[in-house]
Amino acid sequence: MSPSPDAVEAVSQRLNIFHSAQARSAVELGPEAELVVRAGATAVDGGKRLRGRFCIAGWRAVEEASHAPCAPPSEVVAAAAALEVFHAAALVHDDVIDNSDTRRGRPAAHRALEASHRAQGWVGDAAAFGRSGAILLGDLLVAWSDDLFEEGLLDAAPDRANAARREYAKMRREVTIGQFLDIAEESAYATEPDERHAQRALRVASLKSARYSIQQPLLIGAALAGADEAQQAALAAFGHPVGMAFQLRDDVLGVFGDQAATGKPSGDDLREGKRTVLVAFARERLAPPARRIMDELIGDPDLDAAQIASLQRTILETGALDRVEDLIADYSRQAERALSGARLGNAAVGELRDLARAATVRTT
Repeated sequence: MSPSPDAVEAVSQRLNIFHSAQARSAVELGPEAELVVRAGATAVDGGKRLRGRFCIAGWRAVEEASHAPCAPPSEVVAAAAALEVFHAAALVHDDVIDNSDTRRGRPAAHRALEASHRAQGWVGDAAAFGRSGAILLGDLLVAWSDDLFEEGLLDAAPDRANAARREYAKMRREVTIGQFLDIAEESAYATEPDERHAQRALRVASLKSARYSIQQPLLIGAALAGADEAQQAALAAFGHPVGMAFQLRDDVLGVFGDQAATGKPSGDDLREGKRTVLVAFARERLAPPARRIMDELIGDPDLDAAQIASLQRTILETGALDRVEDLIADYSRQAERALSGARLGNAAVGELRDLARAATVRTT
C-alpha cells in the first residue's frame, strides 16, 4: 500500500503516547505485568494501519463536504488508534485459534510468550503458558482499545460521540460473531450442500472482515464528522464491497502469497483449514473422489511443500482463482459506483478510491 503519511504518523504518535502511559503504570505492578504490557505494544506495532486510515478518510469525506481541508481532530485520531489496538487484539486471538507460529514476519504473541517462559526458567508447560497468556493479552488489548476510544470521545460533541459509540459497538459484535462463524465453518461445511459453501464463506468474509476492516472504520470516522443518513449510506455502500474485495484478496494471499511479503508461510490457510470462497469454488468443479482428497488434506497442520503445491495446482486448474479474481473486480466496481453523486468532499473521495485500490490490489 501507499500510505498517507499524515494519517499513519498521527495514529502512530497517538499509539506511542498511549503505550508509554501503559508502560509507566505497569512498573509498580512488577516485571510480569511489564512483560504483558510490552507484548501488547509489540502486537500493535507494524501493519498497514488500514483501519485507522479508513476511519480518518471517513471523517475527511464528510468534513470536507462542507468545510475547508484540515488536520483530523484529537477524537478522530484517538478513534483511529483505538481501531488499530482492537485489530491487534483480534490478531492475537486469531493466532491462538489457528495455532499460527508467525505474524508480520515475527513470532505470534503466544509463541513469543512461550519463549519468554523458557527464557525466564519458569516451571510448567511453556506452550500452555503462551496460549493462556495470549488469550489474556488479547483481552487486555480490547480493554486498551476501549480506553483509548473513550479518552478521545471526551473531546467530541455528545451526539457525535454517541453515534461513533454505536458504530464501534456494532463492529465489535459483528467481528466476534464472524470469528466464531469462521471456526464453525471448518467443522460445519461437511453438513451443508456443496452449492451453499461459497455463500457461507462470503457470509464469514462479510462479518469477520468486510464490515470490521473497512465499512465500520469509515462509519466511525463519518459519525465523528456529523454525517447525515445519506452520507453514512454512501460510505457503507462503498465500504462493504471494498471490504469484501479486501478479504478475498487476503484469501488468495493465504494460499498463494509469498512468505517474504506476507510474513506467513505460503499455503498457511490450507494448513489451518480455512473454508474460503477459493476453496468452495475449487470443490464445486471437482469430481467426488478428488473432492474427498482435497477435504482430507485441507486442515492438516503437517502439510508439506509438495502437498501445498498440489492443492495450489488444483485450485488453479478448477478455475477457482480466476472466479475469485472476477469477484474481486465486481466488488471493486460496486464500490466505485457507490460514491457517484454522494455529498462528500471531492479530494477525500479521491483518497477513498486510492485506499480501496491499495486494499484490493496488493501482495501483503
